[in-house]
Amino acid sequence: MKYDYLGRTGLRVSKLTLGTMNFGWKTPEDESFRIMDKALELGINFFDTADVYGTEQFNGADGHPGLTEEILGRWFAQGGQRREKVILATKTYMRLADPILGVNDNHGNSAYKMRRHLDDSLRRLQTDHIDVYLMHHMDEHLAWPEAWDAYQSFILNGKVTYAGSSNFGARHLYQAQWSAEKKGMLGLAVEQCQYSLRRRLPEIELLPAAKELGIGIMVWGPLDAGKLSGKIVGSGENVRTAGVKERLSETELLQLTEYGALCKELGESEAVVSLAWLLHNPAVTTVVIGPRTVEQLESAARAVDLELSEETLKKIDAIFPGYKTAPVAYGW
Repeated sequence: MKYDYLGRTGLRVSKLTLGTMNFGWKTPEDESFRIMDKALELGINFFDTADVYGTEQFNGADGHPGLTEEILGRWFAQGGQRREKVILATKTYMRLADPILGVNDNHGNSAYKMRRHLDDSLRRLQTDHIDVYLMHHMDEHLAWPEAWDAYQSFILNGKVTYAGSSNFGARHLYQAQWSAEKKGMLGLAVEQCQYSLRRRLPEIELLPAAKELGIGIMVWGPLDAGKLSGKIVGSGENVRTAGVKERLSETELLQLTEYGALCKELGESEAVVSLAWLLHNPAVTTVVIGPRTVEQLESAARAVDLELSEETLKKIDAIFPGYKTAPVAYGW
């Protein structure tokens, strides 16, 4: 496994992050345990979760708030220094159907809500600290001085090591770091954003901003909800994905068909090439994968060592063109 520094910190994290969003829903607890054990065996040291994973928002009526964190907590409780070997990230922002919070149990953040949610996450995860505590989304009502006062308290009390964000815009990153510097704080260590061959918008502003500010980038959605997995059009196409295929435009279907043919030439699956493409970008610190089985995890791990030639990268760009800045964007 390869590793990279998390932004300006001295913390090194694996180039693949184990995302746990499927645990307790598509993946039963026993298989989730096997996936986490295998991740450690492969050298993956960064695990990502969220307090909302496991709720009905993600897995229907059978879920409940904090289910995925509870599964991680029971895995940690098995011992074997599992918790000590993991750099753990979780998030807060979403509504968790907590009647005690009343009107404050709504999408958003406040020092009050973050403190309550953090304590609940620690209890469910059966740990005394979170290594990276992320705001799951930007809350325009949250003043940065309030946010940094909360984080400073968490850090000084040993409950949190680093602050992070998810789904923020470039301007939010600048606002966050400017405010943090005024308080003499490190600020955001990482931003988790949606980025893939089919969603290259972050290349315009977000990735350059993060690089300039020294913020690491965690990529989520690297396969664009499975559209880059080969299961829609390509090597793994099946009847279960027919509905998704019907919603794609002719242009999108052509792109996926051409991409599948290129991957076949390379002798690699569409999913592995998609991950490898992201890992070739020096702006990307780590890519979050969400395997439902041990086999999917092992397959994804191949991407770390897959070298794509310049010729291949150009062919991929021709299939999935990125955004260009002016004046090139005007065709000049």
